[in-house]
Amino acid sequence: MSVQEVLSKFPAQEDYLLEILLEVQKEKVHHDLTEEEMKAIATYLNVSESKVSSVVSFYSLFSMAPKGEYVIQVCHDVPCYVNKQPHILDTLKTLLQLEIGETSDDQMFSLEYTSCLGACDKAPAIRIGEKTYTHLTPDKVKAILAEYRGKRHA
Repeated sequence: MSVQEVLSKFPAQEDYLLEILLEVQKEKVHHDLTEEEMKAIATYLNVSESKVSSVVSFYSLFSMAPKGEYVIQVCHDVPCYVNKQPHILDTLKTLLQLEIGETSDDQMFSLEYTSCLGACDKAPAIRIGEKTYTHLTPDKVKAILAEYRGKRHA
């Protein structure tokens, strides 16, 4: 879906800036926002480009750098940490050959920290896209990654 198609779904009111940015970013394989897209959004909403840029740079959920097709968010809050999140993170780093903040060479995966995923009673947890995985073990992580790799090759 193009930025113009996304814009056509929203009123031309500044109150919709966050929703528009989220929708544009969500529609893209690499989950990023370009300067051209931000300029089009600013024009549509009749706000300055610097306003749009400042919102994008303020919120960590937005990115101007391309990310992997699947962004793996590792919960970094206390309940996950004390419930073996470091083991899960080490497994992800080893299997993906990535550090936090990096994207795989094939642009398939990005690895990043996130705040609480709301699954404290099921820690440790990760989120990929809109799906949250809980009660993780290294073997579960291996199976999850295999599933996503299989989706790309299907």
